[in-house]
Amino acid sequence: MHKKVVLAFSGGLDTSFCLVYLQEKFGYEVITVTVDTGGFDEEALAEIETRAAELGSVRHVTFDATDAVYQDHISYLIKGNIRRGGVYPLCVGAERVVQAKVVAALARQMGATAIAHGSTGAGNDQIRFDVALRALCPDLEIITPVRDEEWSRDDSAAYLTERGIAVSTETRVYSVNEGLWGVTIGGKETHDSWQVPPDEAYAWTVPLEKAPEQAQTITLTFEKGQPVALDGKEMGGVELVRALNALGASHGVGRGMHLGDTILGIKGRIAFEAPAAAILLEAHRELEKLVLTRWQSHWKEQLSSFYGMLLHEAQYFDPVMRDLEAFIDSSQETVTGEVKIKLHKGNLSVAGSRSPFSMMNAAAGTYGERNALWSAAEARGFCTIFGTQSLLAMQARQGAAAKALGEVAAGLVDIQKGAEAISPALSTAVN
Repeated sequence: MHKKVVLAFSGGLDTSFCLVYLQEKFGYEVITVTVDTGGFDEEALAEIETRAAELGSVRHVTFDATDAVYQDHISYLIKGNIRRGGVYPLCVGAERVVQAKVVAALARQMGATAIAHGSTGAGNDQIRFDVALRALCPDLEIITPVRDEEWSRDDSAAYLTERGIAVSTETRVYSVNEGLWGVTIGGKETHDSWQVPPDEAYAWTVPLEKAPEQAQTITLTFEKGQPVALDGKEMGGVELVRALNALGASHGVGRGMHLGDTILGIKGRIAFEAPAAAILLEAHRELEKLVLTRWQSHWKEQLSSFYGMLLHEAQYFDPVMRDLEAFIDSSQETVTGEVKIKLHKGNLSVAGSRSPFSMMNAAAGTYGERNALWSAAEARGFCTIFGTQSLLAMQARQGAAAKALGEVAAGLVDIQKGAEAISPALSTAVN
């Protein structure tokens, strides 16, 4: 009886090489699985399945995980307004957790003794897969031929060609990863912190000169922090994200560049396209500003940033993530309402927001003009008390400075008196 391995399979060069190599070198029966997290259409999935069969997969499984990606990850990225480095909305990365879950579950179901993936030793994905798989199935071996034996792409291509397996001769200038939440683009200009990829490198968004001349305003409806409708039409999370990706991309909205620290500790830089993320995060943030208190906003920003960092850095299975999710969920109880967003030539802006939980109460007063919550005397007293620490700090520093200046002046007087006393003696000695 042959031992079995489950291989995370995309149909590209690295995983195609792994499929053949695992059979040839290790004698495995290879079961391939493609976990769709929003980056494949039906035609692409069919081509991947055909490729797997041609290369000897004993069974191929295609799993639609787009809803899981939304529920488990994107929903919290929205509720947390999460952007790494204040820029990058974590377009890819979290989906590796979902893919690892599916691969691990299939390995259990099929009685496999090992799991394999085609990651190299240079990027973040190897860590995300390995950390998740070790947490989910620590008893199964993880095999990564490309990484462990340091196969280059040219060597892998030659290996397949020698066995009569067709390999694309197309030179890929950019590495493009697509998912439900966006696209990342790496290569060429992204290796230089001064350069920007040309328009043709982008997969979704139109260049600004091709975007409509007329601006478009849309209305998003949220319930407890989650988007539920676009222009009054109710939609599920996945459907709504896809609709906003198409809409935002048509206006050139959602492009960006991110430079930051990789999990491995080196600096990395990518271009990205995330139209839905750009729109939803801006709208959600505006609604929160309307309904949350100052300290809710402050602590939510701190903890959401920490949550995003841990998610990006493969720590999804640390129990602290569930604690942080509980806090984020609690903060969203009143984040219900509507936000208007204006899209035009690559830009988006908030045109308005409203909520039944709005803390901007016109009846209580208008900022800078009038109020009904306190009197003028109470306002004067508040200003006096509120500035007490600043007053005391200034007085303490001024007092200390004056004392120090007095000591310096006294020292100068003593020096002068000493000089005057010495002067006659020096004059006598010279004469």
